[in-house]
Amino acid sequence: MASDLPRPLTAEDFIEFDPVQAALGQQLFYDTILSGNRNISCAHCHHPDFGTGDGLSLGIGEGGQRLGPQRTPGVGADRIAKRIPRNASPLWNLGARDLHTLFHDGRLSTSDVYGNGFNSPAQEWLPEGLNSLLAAQALFPLVAQFEMAGNPGENEVIGAVHDRMDAAWPILAKRVRGRERYATGFVEAFEHIDNAEDVTITEIANALAAFMAVEWLSIDSPFDRYLAGDTAALTDQQKTGMALFYGKAECASCHAGPLMTDQRFHALGLPAFGPGRTRQWDPYARDVGRMAESNLLEDAYAFRTPMLRNVALTGPYGHNGAYPTLEGIIRHHLNPQMARAAWTRDQARLPVVPWLESTDFLVQSDRLEMRRQAAAVSMTAKPLSDSDIRDLVAFLEALTGESVHAPPFGVPSWFRP
Repeated sequence: MASDLPRPLTAEDFIEFDPVQAALGQQLFYDTILSGNRNISCAHCHHPDFGTGDGLSLGIGEGGQRLGPQRTPGVGADRIAKRIPRNASPLWNLGARDLHTLFHDGRLSTSDVYGNGFNSPAQEWLPEGLNSLLAAQALFPLVAQFEMAGNPGENEVIGAVHDRMDAAWPILAKRVRGRERYATGFVEAFEHIDNAEDVTITEIANALAAFMAVEWLSIDSPFDRYLAGDTAALTDQQKTGMALFYGKAECASCHAGPLMTDQRFHALGLPAFGPGRTRQWDPYARDVGRMAESNLLEDAYAFRTPMLRNVALTGPYGHNGAYPTLEGIIRHHLNPQMARAAWTRDQARLPVVPWLESTDFLVQSDRLEMRRQAAAVSMTAKPLSDSDIRDLVAFLEALTGESVHAPPFGVPSWFRP
């Protein structure tokens, strides 16, 4: 099995970012200034207390109150109109040089198709000068209606988005450079910025990327130490789980390489619920995954393989957070059809939203859609024992970094969710 193990990750596997820009990015990440109604920050859905997620299956975005599993859907005219369609992805190791695809459906990737280095929802209107794939990714929650932009008629940001999404980014940049501490900070952090008026959404995205990449770099888990030659770094049970992971459980067929992902798309047949990320012609709430981007039938209900560093901290699991535990998502991988049949709605971590309850599980009443989702699963059942599953969980827990609770920057003292 030793020959099947990946090489250890090192600092050279990651883009080097400017620490001064990262410090500026930290302030922006926790600031609500980047949201249309100034009521939600990046940190509300990606907080270190919840493994850089939100601890929910499907999040509560713009209009919600509080943080993590305690987040509520808001009240009155500000209450949410829709749950976030997919689980909040963790932010660990997103500064890796080899990363080329992001989002559950891969709608952002490195590419020359639009002449700007990226294939993205902004197409040729994506701003130039972005320092990384991560910087490009940071732009899209800012202009997503239910995530950060707000509802039509509420603010000028969402109004601009409905014209064309790139029209909103200059509005946000003007906001940021109009605040004195940011105006000074950008001049100090970026050599080409001489005056606050020079700050654009590009510098904002680059600062956010620098922060996320530096803050959540994680390559010091027991597994990483084992790969680097410390054979005592793993317990006997964790070594047994590692042998299963890279052996008969076939986990590494998708969770491959140093980053533990093939960056490809696979249909696992997770139990369906929530609004889904629908296409404009979809007749009801559903999520066809990668097919919505590729328009290829073979991509139906397929989602990107996630990286696994710190996976024990990042539940719930799956593109919609269907499983609250590692054991649950492992059992689903081993026998998707049986797991689908056994899944119960109480496993979904969904804050109570009375006005959405009638539609939360509506898709499950469509027998034809359920049949299509089940038929798309190509994985075959693997006969592992309960003991094997416990060993796999132990191995996945060995992917937790030693320094995850002592990041370079931490949460600003002024952040009040």
